[in-house]
Parts: sequence; structure tokens; C-alpha cells
Amino acid sequence: MDSLTQIVLGAACGEVALGKKIGNKALLFGAIGGTIPDMDVFLAKLFYINEIDRMAFHRGFMHSIVFAILAAFILGAFVYWLYNRGKRLGTTNRKNWIWLFFLSIFTHPILDSFTPYGTQLFLPFSDYRVALNAISVVDPIYTLPFLLCFIAVMFYKRNSNKRLFLARLGLTVSTFYMLLTILNKWYVNSVFKDSLIDDGIAFSRFQTQPTFFNNVLWYGIAETETSYYVGYYSILDRASRVENWKQLPKNHELVSEGNKDIQTLSWFSNGYYNLIPLEENTFRYNDLRYPYFNMEDPNSSIFSFSVKKEGERLNGLPFYGKPPSSEDLSVFWKRLKGND
Repeated sequence: MDSLTQIVLGAACGEVALGKKIGNKALLFGAIGGTIPDMDVFLAKLFYINEIDRMAFHRGFMHSIVFAILAAFILGAFVYWLYNRGKRLGTTNRKNWIWLFFLSIFTHPILDSFTPYGTQLFLPFSDYRVALNAISVVDPIYTLPFLLCFIAVMFYKRNSNKRLFLARLGLTVSTFYMLLTILNKWYVNSVFKDSLIDDGIAFSRFQTQPTFFNNVLWYGIAETETSYYVGYYSILDRASRVENWKQLPKNHELVSEGNKDIQTLSWFSNGYYNLIPLEENTFRYNDLRYPYFNMEDPNSSIFSFSVKKEGERLNGLPFYGKPPSSEDLSVFWKRLKGND
């Protein structure tokens, strides 16, 4: 999820692990731990020149269970060595710090796994991308109550019962909302599946996910032999069905499936992608797991790349299209509120 949410979750883990012993410092160290996995974005720029390689590196090993364990032991021992001196001598132990960093680092990829992007939890043993598609990568309803609780926590002494109450409240509210998104996911899946069957669409598979900033308006994509069908459903719709499907050609034949970069892009998008020819040796890659904002143009995927052939390889820059216009956002908001 977004960086602010990961910082808040990391701070919560710090409070659980060491709040009673070191107070607000636990929030700080937990927040630091919660941001560490996303440092792979900066490392990718150091290790790779090709944009496709950089994209594939994110949410890789530094988002894995193995990394969380190794980093927790290394950082926990190091910070304990730095902290355990002078007036602070004996106030904490090494196990406390290892536990703090494990919780704050490990919960980061676990939370990411609920989003559509996909997280390689099981590296180096498997590059399978865990993506439950239950919550948007940015969802203020999840983040803001959590954030407010932990801002309030900072104003109480470490042994205060109110501090403990607020910490538990923040964790309870965020967990309850996450459970609600899973229930929404289960219900929306049934709506999309029934709609596909009722409309006679011979799909081989489909997936659904919430749109940005909310858990009310959902987007779904279904795959057939030659094309994809995409559509929206709002939990506030009067009818429990997808009313308006858009059909998109795959155009996978534009680049050989044996091309390693196309294989990487296909793996990254779980096979839900299409190609749009532009100029010579250049095309647009649309990751169709993500919704389109322009309701009249299903090819206006918010996650697109302008990709160009460079010798034996492909390279590209993210976010081919323009950001959504105010008109697009207005239509999007109207659709979220449901069809009559």
C-alpha cells in the first residue's frame, strides 16, 4: 500500500513491541521498519538500467518472509547495541528489538498482499505474486482512522491506559475494515461471475478488485481466447449485476511470446495485459488489472507503459497516458455512487 499507511502500520507494530518500555521511540523505530521493504525502489535504480527490470524488482526479495526474518535479526541486534548504553542500559533487551523489527517489516508485505499489485512473499523459493485484490493500494478509509489513533497515542505517557486503549482501537478498526473488504470481495466476485454467465461470455478466468481510494466501486476483467471483457460494479448499484461490458483485443501477437521482457510483463500482470501499436517498433502496454478512468475508453488504463524495442530487448517508461481529467473523475465519482 502507500507509504503513509505502511508508516502507520509500522508505528503500530513498534508500539506493540516496545511502547511500554521506550514510549514514542517505539513508534519512530516501528515506522522506520515499516518503510524498509520499499527501499527496493531505490535499489532497483542502482542495480538496473532497464525500466522493466526495475518494475519487476519492486516487491521482490525485500518483501519476502525470508527477508523479514533476516533483517529483523540484523537490525534488531544492531539497534540494541546502539541503544543499550548510558542511562538506557538494561531498559530493553535484544529480543525486544528483534521482535519490533520483525513485526514492522513482516506486516508490510502482508498488507501489500491484500492489494492487486502482487507481492513475492515466498522468494527465494518461489516468485509467485500473492495478490488478494481486496483493497486499493491507496484507501483513506483504512488509513485515516488508524493514523488519528496513533497521533493521539503520542500525547500519552508510555504506561498510560489511554495510550494502550488508543493503540488497540487503531489496530481493531483497521483490522475490521480489512475483514469488510474481504467480505466485499467475496460478494463482488459472485456478482461478476453471474453477470458473465448470464451474458453468455465464454470466459476462462476472471478477477475483481476495488478501484482507487475506496472499496465501493469495483472493477473486473474476464479473459476469453482472443479478448478481455472489463466492467464496473458499485456496491451501491440497485441491480446486482454488471450492466456494461467493454471488450478489448489482446493483440499479444504484436510481440513474440518468447521474448523474455514480454514474459516478465505477462508475469507481472498475471497475464491480464494488452498491446496497442503506436509507431514503428513502439507500442503501448496496458496492465489491465488496473481500472480505466475514462468510461468511454477502456484502453485508458491507469497503469500503462510506452514500450520500445531496443535490439533484443524491450524498454519503456511507466504511465504512458495523461492523468485523469476533472471530467473523468466526476464521471468516476458518479459511477461510484451507483446506477439507479
